[in-house]
Amino acid sequence: MNAIKETNFELGQKKFYRGKVRDVYYFDNQMAVVATDRISAFDVVLPKAITYKGQILNQIAAKFLQATQNIVPNWLQNIPHPNVSVGVKCEPFAVEMVIRGYLAGHSWREYKSGKRTLCGVNLPNGLRENDPFPNPIITPSTKAAEGHDEDISKEEIIAKGIVSAQDYAQIEDYTFKIFAKGTEMAKERGLILVDTKYEFGKFDGKIYLIDEIHTPDSSRYFYAEGYEKRQKEGQAQKQLSKEFVRQWLIENGFQGKEGQKVPEMTPEIVDSISERYIELYENIMGEKFVKNTSNNLLADIEKSIKL
Repeated sequence: MNAIKETNFELGQKKFYRGKVRDVYYFDNQMAVVATDRISAFDVVLPKAITYKGQILNQIAAKFLQATQNIVPNWLQNIPHPNVSVGVKCEPFAVEMVIRGYLAGHSWREYKSGKRTLCGVNLPNGLRENDPFPNPIITPSTKAAEGHDEDISKEEIIAKGIVSAQDYAQIEDYTFKIFAKGTEMAKERGLILVDTKYEFGKFDGKIYLIDEIHTPDSSRYFYAEGYEKRQKEGQAQKQLSKEFVRQWLIENGFQGKEGQKVPEMTPEIVDSISERYIELYENIMGEKFVKNTSNNLLADIEKSIKL
């Protein structure tokens, strides 16, 4: 089975959008989102697609969207294919609500460089990498159509009219509540939800949660077992996220900066990334991953999208 690099269906759609990972087909009041096997890091789409990655992300996102629909209405209506989600076409807010429970990833890189304010949020002194924050913090970023997303503060978002003060208060409240639910579900699986991001949009004047949630592409998880011991001894945490891909790129001289070249993605590297995504799925979902081994994957996806 080949990985899905892209789709180019003619479905009578009103509009088509190709994101870093998803291909989106827009109709009147609905949209069909195809989770391809593309993979991005440092806001760059890597040259090779990762087999089963799209199916994994689509199925994890569906589970968590269904588990949080009593907290916030979401866009999802049905899943006609393991790689496809169909739902309400919302007008997205041009921000990502990044929420962090621990000092890891981007926040650690900023902290290590000496910064003590991130997106307008003051950070305490004396923290080490992967330490918990006293309380979860929201560090929004702009949603760039192309290029890099950028950190932005709540105050700037409201002052620039990107989101109204009233709507921001609502999505902020939703963000804390969804993160609390995700944290609780992760704990049941022996995991710690470290940080994640949510996106919101509006349909008929009502705010909806959109896109994916709590997947290894949008979230970082630590294994709870041994976390305290590893922190105490200054060891790296065992984690479930896309961070291993970023680390491989960093070790090979790539961070998405001008003049840098993506290292060669050999078949062995691609297979190892696919295996790690399956491991992520099984740990997060608590069930065995069933591979969709269809020989007519693109045709199956195209047939499944009937709006």
